[in-house]
Amino acid sequence: MGSRRSTAARRTREGGASALTSRAGRPRMRTGTNRHAAGGTVELESNDKPAPDVGLDPAPDVRPGAAPDVEQADPAAGRHGGRGLVIELVETLVLTLVIFFVIQAFVAQPFQVQQHSMERTFAEGDYVLVDRLTPRWSPYARGQVVVFQPSPAVTSRKEPFIKRVIGVGGDTVEVRDDGTVAVNGVVLDEPYLYRDDSGTVEPTEAAGQARWIVPDGDLFVLGDHRQVSEDSRAFGPIPVSSVIGRGILRYWPLADLGIIATPAYANAPAP
Repeated sequence: MGSRRSTAARRTREGGASALTSRAGRPRMRTGTNRHAAGGTVELESNDKPAPDVGLDPAPDVRPGAAPDVEQADPAAGRHGGRGLVIELVETLVLTLVIFFVIQAFVAQPFQVQQHSMERTFAEGDYVLVDRLTPRWSPYARGQVVVFQPSPAVTSRKEPFIKRVIGVGGDTVEVRDDGTVAVNGVVLDEPYLYRDDSGTVEPTEAAGQARWIVPDGDLFVLGDHRQVSEDSRAFGPIPVSSVIGRGILRYWPLADLGIIATPAYANAPAP
């Protein structure tokens, strides 16, 4: 009787173990990973999955002995980039030159004074900026300083002349015996005239002809240093078409930097 109960109990335990195995579907296996808990170590079973790492990039797949991927420079790209830089520099240079020549031809042009005929307003070596744009709609006026190209019949020199406008088209200009200049019967006030070392204004002298009627489209010009100036007293009025522009600024030397003043000649009547 006792022997049968022991056998039955043993069978029951074996049957229970079999039932547990069948419910799990597979025998439980230990993973070898331990969790430490208060009071001891707990074995993880295969169905206890660890939480995935969030926000971490997966480790790169690097095979043993394989060289890491390195981004290689393209020599051809470097050559093309250098050529593009050269082209940009050339384009910038060409554009700069075009702008420079356009400005000189139509807007403003620098000139160096190479004569003594405008002393002491200008000294030889001074640099003057000449306005070439506004005379297209604003006619030249008395008192303005102009730069013009003299006729080959006047001089063989290629350098432009710089003089002051005394009379415009329709004016009557006279060089009087007392050394003064009159326009339309009125003597001009000329504070810019050259003075000698004693401060005396040198007189204006005629070179044969002493009276001129300026034709329309012409200008009568004189230098401020009348004793050494070759001007309209010698070659007559000049055509406006020969004028390059009017002086607006002396920019060198820097000590004399400034706008070129134009006398009003308020007392001289219009032609």
